[in-house]
Amino acid sequence: MSSTSELPSCPQCHSEYTYTDRNLVVCSMCGFEWDPQSLADEDNITATDANGTVLQEGDKATVVKDLKIKGSSQVIKVGTKLVIRRIKDAKDHELDCRVDGVGEMMVTAKFVKKA
Repeated sequence: MSSTSELPSCPQCHSEYTYTDRNLVVCSMCGFEWDPQSLADEDNITATDANGTVLQEGDKATVVKDLKIKGSSQVIKVGTKLVIRRIKDAKDHELDCRVDGVGEMMVTAKFVKKA
């Protein structure tokens, strides 16, 4: 077992008490498991909003178009606020967000603008 100073802190709860299990790093506080190599690759991902502004994790944005929620009759209205939790490398739905009044969901970057 490696000492805690050699391993990265948990990206979810920021605990320094982590250990390795095969090729994964595991947080002993919250139980989150991750592959440090894939996490490093995700840090280089960028997305741009409807105006071409680069979006980052933690940014606040608003919806610029009414969006139907797939598999539901619910609609996200123009002007609804959201917070970007994570940016994924995907063809569409690259923003993992917390949308006001709806909850957690994936949203396409071209349908939001940075607040």
